[in-house]
Amino acid sequence: MRAVIGRRFGGIDDLVYEDTAPPALAPGTIRVAVRAAGVSFANLLFIAGKHQNRPSIPFIPGTEIGGIVSEIAPDVRTTLKVGDRVCAGLPSGGFAGEAIVDAANVFPIPDRLGFEGATLFPTIYATAYAGLKWRADLRPGETLLVHGAAGASGLAAVEIGRALGATVIATAGGARKVAAVKDYGADHAIDYRDGGFRDRVLDITEGRGADVVFDPVGGDVFDESLRCVAPLGRLLPIGFASGRIPEIPANIVLVKNLTVIGLYWGFYMAWGKSKADAALRARVGVLFDELFSLFEAGKLRAPVDRSLPLSKFADALRRVESREVIGKIVLLPE
Repeated sequence: MRAVIGRRFGGIDDLVYEDTAPPALAPGTIRVAVRAAGVSFANLLFIAGKHQNRPSIPFIPGTEIGGIVSEIAPDVRTTLKVGDRVCAGLPSGGFAGEAIVDAANVFPIPDRLGFEGATLFPTIYATAYAGLKWRADLRPGETLLVHGAAGASGLAAVEIGRALGATVIATAGGARKVAAVKDYGADHAIDYRDGGFRDRVLDITEGRGADVVFDPVGGDVFDESLRCVAPLGRLLPIGFASGRIPEIPANIVLVKNLTVIGLYWGFYMAWGKSKADAALRARVGVLFDELFSLFEAGKLRAPVDRSLPLSKFADALRRVESREVIGKIVLLPE
């Protein structure tokens, strides 16, 4: 099979695209013929060796795929069968013609969901839904502030926030992105390039601030969010695309009675050394049922910016690096 391979940690130019042996099927796993692989900012951290999910070398990037079940390990008990259309989340290995996935992390997809759109579900929609519903307990009528709202994670949070009945304020950079977040359902869209967002958020909420903040950006964005979050508010740091991990001033947390809630979706998917218990793992299947119900109801649109051949992986990663992508960019094995 053809795959994107890293033989050392570094940048995009340190990756190669070449033939390699298909991965071996292991107990408890399913082989998926990859039809689409999602590209994300986390991939850039992964290939640099800076992601919390640090691979051994050599490695194949890619954590979210859509494809077809081609083989099931004999010990796996599942309703899935060879030929089923699925999406899957995996710690690595998605940028390839085939991938081996823990059977618990392979999910059948609705008939009308294409493989490209399916790549948004294993990590992007799952993170937004688990963060907003499980961890932050976002309730109807509350105000949700979403940062980096034109990216895949941000648009997912906008859509899910609306589906959960919240008023959504979204921040994005530039007129094109602001228009996109409005199109995907944001009640209010703020161009942070026009001088930040604190005053606008306080204006929109009549001085109260946002009840929940969904932040994949970190850095100065997180710092400013502390100054426009409501008393008893909840802040969800889910990534640090700005490059700076913020430090949280405890006095603001104390005075406003704030809750800062971490979320690493890989914990629920049993990636790495620290893993969720069986009860939490069982909730993951329910979460995907709920996400696909929202998709079938037309509340999730699975936004794909563009699709490129797997051989064009460098172009795809550079587009993500440039922060010009709206929604998800996808690679298609050839």
